[in-house]
Amino acid sequence: MHHREFAPPAALQDTIKCFWYDRINLGAAPSSFEVQPDGYAEIIFYFGSPCSIATKQGWQALPSPFMVGLLNQPVHFCAQNQLEIIAIRCFPWTVFELLGLPAGNDGVRTVEHPIAQLHAKLAKRMQAGKLDEALAEVEQYFLNNQQETTNNQLLSKAGGAMRAAGGTLPVSQVAAAAHATVRTLERRFKQASGYTVKDVSGLMRFEQVRNHLWQHPAASLAGLAHELGYTDQAHLSREFKRYSGTTPAAFARKAQSRQQAAGPDFVAFVQA
Repeated sequence: MHHREFAPPAALQDTIKCFWYDRINLGAAPSSFEVQPDGYAEIIFYFGSPCSIATKQGWQALPSPFMVGLLNQPVHFCAQNQLEIIAIRCFPWTVFELLGLPAGNDGVRTVEHPIAQLHAKLAKRMQAGKLDEALAEVEQYFLNNQQETTNNQLLSKAGGAMRAAGGTLPVSQVAAAAHATVRTLERRFKQASGYTVKDVSGLMRFEQVRNHLWQHPAASLAGLAHELGYTDQAHLSREFKRYSGTTPAAFARKAQSRQQAAGPDFVAFVQA
């Protein structure tokens, strides 16, 4: 797996966390991989192998691009041979306005949208091995459409405080950081993201635990629980299993066995 991240230009930093690229070699046989929840929404363009998502009805083919919103559980995808991905990692309180879509909490979303017209241009660049030019196309698309979004200082301040604290701030302190009442913040946040401040904070805090265990599988869970404001280790374990579908100890064992192959940094895709 080859993973790279790219910072957005200053004009996009209030709405986009980063752009990233993955190249995954899955082999000739169809192979599944897992996407773990975190505190971001992703717009995903992919190239090469067709990509499908696991649903209750079986594997469902996905278009390029599709959107991965906030997740409450891991989702599983399937592809084969080489899969290349260019993604836009957005803040959950900005992604829907950025795309001009109504907010929702439906996880993986496929919709008809003008951004889909970008895929053919990107595919041509990727086939020619010109990743930098493909990323420049993506960046320019969002710069060209920047004027259509509203600069929402309240949500920007609230989100910045939440990210700086790794999801550990109570709602009252997030509201204070945004110079808003709790009621106003909750209403505006739900309208923009489809989720409450508490929902997103919980995912941010889970992400902190997940990334720490990936990098330090032998870490003390009791110490992590104290550091991140969980009531106790049992509280951390319940929340971790709620989002990941597995226990922190089991995840740490998986991290230890895969870290040599995947590297120390947790990336969005973990091959099953």
